[in-house]
Amino acid sequence: MLMDIAAVRDAYRRYAKVYDIVFGGVFALGRRRVIREVNRRGGLRVLEVGVGTGLSLPAYRSDNRIVGIDVSPEMLEIAERRVAKHALGNVESLHNMDAAALTFPDGSFDVVVAMFVMPVVPDPEGVMAELRRVCKPGGYIYIVNHFQQETPGLRYHAERVLSHFSNWLGWHADYKLKGLLDIAKVELTAMHVVPPFGWFRLLEFRNVRSTRSDEGWESSGEAAATGAQI
Repeated sequence: MLMDIAAVRDAYRRYAKVYDIVFGGVFALGRRRVIREVNRRGGLRVLEVGVGTGLSLPAYRSDNRIVGIDVSPEMLEIAERRVAKHALGNVESLHNMDAAALTFPDGSFDVVVAMFVMPVVPDPEGVMAELRRVCKPGGYIYIVNHFQQETPGLRYHAERVLSHFSNWLGWHADYKLKGLLDIAKVELTAMHVVPPFGWFRLLEFRNVRSTRSDEGWESSGEAAATGAQI
C-alpha cells in the first residue's frame, strides 16, 4: 500500500514538537554514520532530503554547504530555529518541498543524503529518480533506513502488523531492502549495518549509470553483487 502525502504531512505535524525526544536517540547512530561518511571531504554541496527538525545540521563540516528539504513545514520551522541557534552559516537554505518533485537543476549537488525517508514517501521510485537527477555524475547518494526483517520471527510479524497502520504512523514498517535496490539504478558501493540492534542499513551509492537499459538495470559494484555489510 502506497503512502498518502496528506497523511504523511498530518503524521509529521503531530510528531514535530516531540520528534527530537521520541526519535532523536533511536536514529542518532544512523545520522552520525552518514555524516561521518559525508565529512570525509570538504568543499561539497550537500542536499539532505527529509531534513526534518535539522538534528543533523550542526554535525556537518563547516566547509560543506548544506541545502535541506522536507515536506513538513512544522518540522522545518524547528530546523530553521536550530540553524539560527547554532549560527550555522554553512546551511545554504531550507525548503518545504516534495522529494519526488525537486526544483533544483540537474547535477546540483556533490552528495545527496536521505535519512529515514524512503519508507515515508508515497513514490519511492520517483524520489530515487530525483535523487539521481540532482546528484552530479560521479557523486554519492547515502540512504539510511529501517528495512523489513527478511526471515520469519517476532520482529517480522510485528512489522507486518504495523504495516496496516502506515498512513497513521507516517512510514512503512515493512519496507523491503530489495525494493529499494530494484529501483536504485545507481551503483551500490557499500552497505553498512547500523545500530541499534542491527535495525538499520546505510547504503552508499555512486551516481554512475550502467550500460544496461533501465528496465534490466543491475549494478556491477561488488558490494551490490555480494550484499556486503561493512
